[in-house]
Amino acid sequence: MVKRIVTWLVAIVVLFGLLAFAYQRLKPHAFHGMVLQSPKPAPDFTLVTEGGKEVSLKDFRGKIVLLYFGYTFCPDVCPTTMRELARAMEILGEKKAQKVQVIMISVDPERDTPEVVAEYARNFYPTFIGVTGTLDQLAQVATMYGIYFKKNEGTAATGYLVDHTATVTVINQEGYIKLIFPYGTPAKDIADDLAYMLR
Repeated sequence: MVKRIVTWLVAIVVLFGLLAFAYQRLKPHAFHGMVLQSPKPAPDFTLVTEGGKEVSLKDFRGKIVLLYFGYTFCPDVCPTTMRELARAMEILGEKKAQKVQVIMISVDPERDTPEVVAEYARNFYPTFIGVTGTLDQLAQVATMYGIYFKKNEGTAATGYLVDHTATVTVINQEGYIKLIFPYGTPAKDIADDLAYMLR
């Protein structure tokens, strides 16, 4: 009798464990970023990285692309965001991170040459790409993605500064905008959403 009760108790525990596991697997993912249901593919663009190499969004179809508009002289927001993106790649691990491409688009073409912005991005994580273009090209790309930027006077020490939108746009493997991460989104939340998209 005791054996039968123990057997039933074990069976019930196992059943509840399986149900809990199934629930975790089947419940909807709660995204940390703002979810967008874009009816059209993300606008393509072509800008330049080091060595004069052209980089287009379409080059990365099949990967998740994270677009960040910033500049290398940015005193706080840009390095903070780039560090969080790099940390997110580390959390994902090398295998999954290979399926994600971070592209930093400079909004300061006067100071950020293709070489400068490429090196800046790569210093945060080896696979990050930095690109730039003419002011007109950058303004066009920024407008397509709802990004604002404007050059403003700084101090004698800093020179001019550039005000800019500090969000990260996430484009899925099929080329559609899926998420917007606001400034300050922690690396673990970014990694959690990306891991779900890569499942």
